[in-house]
Amino acid sequence: MNFWIDFGGFALRSFWIAAMIAIVLVIPIILGARTQRRREDDVKVTSLDDRFDLMEAQIRVATEGAKGAKAFLKARKKEAKQRDEGAKRVYVIGFKGDPMASGHDAFARKITAALVAARPGKDEIVVSITSPGGIVSGYGLMAAQMQRVRRAGVELTACVDQVAASGGYMMAVAANRIVAAPFAVVGSIGVVAQVPNVSRLLKKIDVDYEELTAGEHKRPISVLAPISEEGREHFRHKLEETHVAFKDFVRENRPALNVEAVGDGDYWYATDALKLGLIDAISTSDEYLLAQRGKARLFTIDAPEKKTLMKVLFGRLGEAGARVLGG
Repeated sequence: MNFWIDFGGFALRSFWIAAMIAIVLVIPIILGARTQRRREDDVKVTSLDDRFDLMEAQIRVATEGAKGAKAFLKARKKEAKQRDEGAKRVYVIGFKGDPMASGHDAFARKITAALVAARPGKDEIVVSITSPGGIVSGYGLMAAQMQRVRRAGVELTACVDQVAASGGYMMAVAANRIVAAPFAVVGSIGVVAQVPNVSRLLKKIDVDYEELTAGEHKRPISVLAPISEEGREHFRHKLEETHVAFKDFVRENRPALNVEAVGDGDYWYATDALKLGLIDAISTSDEYLLAQRGKARLFTIDAPEKKTLMKVLFGRLGEAGARVLGG
């Protein structure tokens, strides 16, 4: 009897110890998940003016000594106090795209945050785009987010330092103006689909595969089943329809551009793209923003993005695509 009482007491103590350990382990996970959700809803606003001032102060320390830097910062502080609060504000948003446009949620939050603060007819939103393009629906949605800015009556500038091709260019044309670095790659107004087919391999190793569908065009192209000529032509027709929609979108947003002359899927470096009317000016994003220092108040808007394995993978693919197009 005493054995069972002792065993029961030990079991009870063990249970409470295990419960406490579980609580200690689980609560941080739950709180961490909640914190992650809160962080995903947050946006971070940073003053570019302060960043530029700090850079200049550091240079002045090296060239003029601490006294010169102190005098500069004092003058800048005085200017800030006297600055017209109604002066133009420029909100800078960055976007690095992958084939699946997986950064959409964070990008949409940044656009929304900028629109909440931006004053129509007075302020400007600058979107720095780096993307070789990707899935049609994803980049169509990204372009629609860009269009929100223009519909709100806020000036929108797209800056391209490396590449804005295909879906990336679709985003850029939604802006009032496109500014690109001299060797940035733009254009690629075309549509591509790459579908591997292993039906002959399956037949070779005696594997039967059947696809049962309802609807004549439910699956015209398959990875595992043989592709019929009818299915191939139907799929090609869909690609042509998408291409026409892409060109119409470009034409709608850049009416002065000869879309038929540049809508063949080719891409150009910015110096040639300027001559063709694909962009409006040659400049890096840094140069464009620095030129507005003193004329406007500059802010960057960022939003955390939940990193999944797939997002990391597609992000690497996007970077690889940008490197390939950029040489």
